[in-house]
Amino acid sequence: MSPDDLQKAPKLFCENIRIGFTPEYFVVGLSSGTQSSIYSLTPAHAKRFLQYLTHEITQFEKANGTIVAEWNPNIVSPVQKLNPPDTKS
Repeated sequence: MSPDDLQKAPKLFCENIRIGFTPEYFVVGLSSGTQSSIYSLTPAHAKRFLQYLTHEITQFEKANGTIVAEWNPNIVSPVQKLNPPDTKS
């Protein structure tokens, strides 16, 4: 993918992410409003994605300061309107 491809691609704000896995692949679901995309990744690709995302976050924090975030599966996006997480989980 070239930088031009990224510039021209439609942009959506991801409101919700769900991840599941089997011994053979990871399934990543990304949703924005009523639109969703599902991606399957081999475990090796999932690991490389984690490494790449970690690298990019490190670069972002060097330029912009530490990101303060607590992982909580029940956090609802401020723009999320459909299917909020179950607060009982």
